[in-house]
Amino acid sequence: MKAVLLVGGEATRLRPLTCNTTKAMVPLINVPFLEYVIRYLAVHGIDHIILTQRSLSTPLADYFGDGRRLGVRLIYTIEETPLDTAGAVKNAARDIDDTFVVMNGDVFTNLDITALVAFHKEKQSKTTIALTPVENPTIYGLIETDAVGSITRFLEKPSWSEVTTNMINAGIYVMEPEVLSLIPPNTRYSFERGLFPMLLAKGSPFCALPSNAYWMDIGTPEKYFRANCDLLEGRCRIEQSEPPAEGACVGEGTTIHPSTRIEGRVVIGDNCNIEANVRLIGPTVIGANCRIQAGAVIEASILWHGVEVGEGAQIRKSVVANNCGLHSHSIVEECFLGDSVTLATSCKLEPGSKIWPGTRVDASSSGG
Repeated sequence: MKAVLLVGGEATRLRPLTCNTTKAMVPLINVPFLEYVIRYLAVHGIDHIILTQRSLSTPLADYFGDGRRLGVRLIYTIEETPLDTAGAVKNAARDIDDTFVVMNGDVFTNLDITALVAFHKEKQSKTTIALTPVENPTIYGLIETDAVGSITRFLEKPSWSEVTTNMINAGIYVMEPEVLSLIPPNTRYSFERGLFPMLLAKGSPFCALPSNAYWMDIGTPEKYFRANCDLLEGRCRIEQSEPPAEGACVGEGTTIHPSTRIEGRVVIGDNCNIEANVRLIGPTVIGANCRIQAGAVIEASILWHGVEVGEGAQIRKSVVANNCGLHSHSIVEECFLGDSVTLATSCKLEPGSKIWPGTRVDASSSGG
């Protein structure tokens, strides 16, 4: 079975983490996010995946190649001009001649695609949308269905008095190839604002299936951080992936001083150096080639590769991207640092700060 995976977005909501790294390559427990998605699709019998991109991503192609290592065939397509969701699928899926899957590239889930495809075929639907529940339906577009699963209405950001469901579009679709003929060629065209309202108006067989599976849109730094923690602590069980046991999962070539204290689930990448009297408190992930100097504390945080944490520094509930340097006694809490950020000695960032790549923050500054 074939799938089209929409990975061409600019990931502006995920900045500063994606200023230099594509969203597909941001790490979840030291593995590129897209690898989880590909493995997830493969488990459900999808062996041919078309990746839609706005430009050729060399890191993507270099890392994944033709997909053989993951048991799939990967095809990379390029949009010469931005085509939005439906336009991108039209551009990528021109040779598809059977039922296929479409998935947004920022969705992290263990939703049962096999069941979704079976439901789609049972209902003889032309397009089927996976649905997921949300706590606050007033900030989303809602999808109403009848008793047999046919879509009856789209309701955009209703007031509480208008809410009739808490189900939203989960960003996963099963489609028949003839639907592609309804999408104008070489045109910026959206599923949500173009194709789906058209299908509803035309009365085409158009269904939706609710799911209570784990689902997360990792499109913001806060949700990306939460997805890491959920995966690490076992709140999201992805096929072929088990959360690490309590304690440390340590990569090759890493040295840890005997006085280091490790609490909860902690993953440490290859070739790291953890010095004396460091405290690592899970859920925490430390990427490859990091150095954590004596007396530092890292709690519930995600460090990418090449991060240097100075003596006595503290990092809590934060994400620190590649090659950052946090000098001694600096303090970071609930912050997001892009690549190659430097914090001066005794610098304390304001909680909630987002620091752009290459920034140097002095002790007298608070970030922002």
